[in-house]
This record gives sequence, C-alpha cells and structure tokens, in this order.
Amino acid sequence: MILGAFPLVFLVAAASVSSQALAQQYRWIDEKGRPQFGDVAPPGAKQVRKMTPATVKPEPAALPFDLAELQKNFPVSLYTAPNCKEPCDLARGMLNKRGIPFGEVQVWNAETLDQLKKVAGSDSVPVLVVGRSVQSGFDQNRFDALLDSAGYPAAGEYPARAQAAPAVPEGYQPPPVAEPVAPAAGKEQKAGPYDTSGLTGPAPKPGQYDPSGLTGPPPKPGQYGVPGESK
Repeated sequence: MILGAFPLVFLVAAASVSSQALAQQYRWIDEKGRPQFGDVAPPGAKQVRKMTPATVKPEPAALPFDLAELQKNFPVSLYTAPNCKEPCDLARGMLNKRGIPFGEVQVWNAETLDQLKKVAGSDSVPVLVVGRSVQSGFDQNRFDALLDSAGYPAAGEYPARAQAAPAVPEGYQPPPVAEPVAPAAGKEQKAGPYDTSGLTGPAPKPGQYDPSGLTGPPPKPGQYGVPGESK
C-alpha cells in the first residue's frame, strides 16, 4: 500500500461522491481497512451502510494498517518552538523522510512550556516523544533508535512525507536579542587587580650564590704549583 497515493485517491473519491451521490448508495470497509463506495457492496464487506445525499461525506485519508497500529500504541509527538530553526527543521525532516506521521506541539507560552517540562523535564527543544520514551535535543542516531525500538519503518519503506512546520501562533512574541554593552564614552578601562602591565621595580639583586662581580686575592701556589701556569 502506497501512503503517498492516498491524498490523491481521496480527492478523486470526494469529487466522485459529490457528483454521483445517488449512484453510490453504499459505503463499506474493504479487506485492507479502506473505505469504499458503490451501488452494491461486495460479499464479505465490513461495516456496510446505505448512504443518502445528506450523509455522503469525504473520508479522511487512511493509513496503512501497520502504521495505524503503531500510532495507536506508540504515538509520535515532536515539540518545537517558533524560534527554533535548524535543529527543529532537522528533526521534522528526519520524521518526514521515514514517512512517519506525527503531531507537532509548538512551545511558545507558559502553558505549552509547562507541558514540555512535564514531558521532558527541561525547557529545550526539539523533543521527540515516542509512546512513553523521550529524547531531548536532536540527535540523528538517538532519534532513529527510539523509532526503531517502537517498530516504525526505516527510511525508504514508505514514501517520504512533507509535513511542514505549523504556523506561528497568533500573539507570539520572539524573545529579545541581547546586545553587547559598549563602555561609556570618555572613560578608560582600568587594569584589574591582576593586571601587571606597566609595573616597574628595582633591578633584581644577585642572590647569595651568585658569584658574578666577586673579587678576591690571587691564588697561592700549592704543592703542585700555581693553577693555570704551564711549565
């Protein structure tokens, strides 16, 4: 079953239902769990219901059975923020690449921040929640491991999705950007207590073992003569 084809099938079915409502008088569920419409329900069809023009409504796109079961048992939620760009975009793109449907919660006010703290124990985003497992901060390997452990399909098993970031909530105010404080004009910065620049002092004195500058009497001849003399 190709997930990416469902939106197109849904649009075609919706147009057909609106123009042929009287002809398609029955609705049923086929063996793959998909809703179908027609004049006659096939033998063995489930949830057969006779339709009237007043009750004919477009059906939402269905998910493959395995994904629907995974979503029921291990729902996937992604916590982001309107001012979170690269890491949140990477997290969203990774889920889309694997073809995994997910709910996205934007953290932007006190209520959503409190919700995030209860879920993740921190106030940083992105946060991925799979069932009861939580991963804070985007890490490709850890995100993949969390989804793999729940049984979600790897990238390429289902068509990639294109779920975009939600619209910025009305009333959201981005946090102010702190600007560096420049020193006041006309005032020179003074050296700190450990700044030794500009310090002067007396020249170092020779230590007690420094023989430079010492003089004394000439050496006396010993029993082997005067040192340094050649015979």
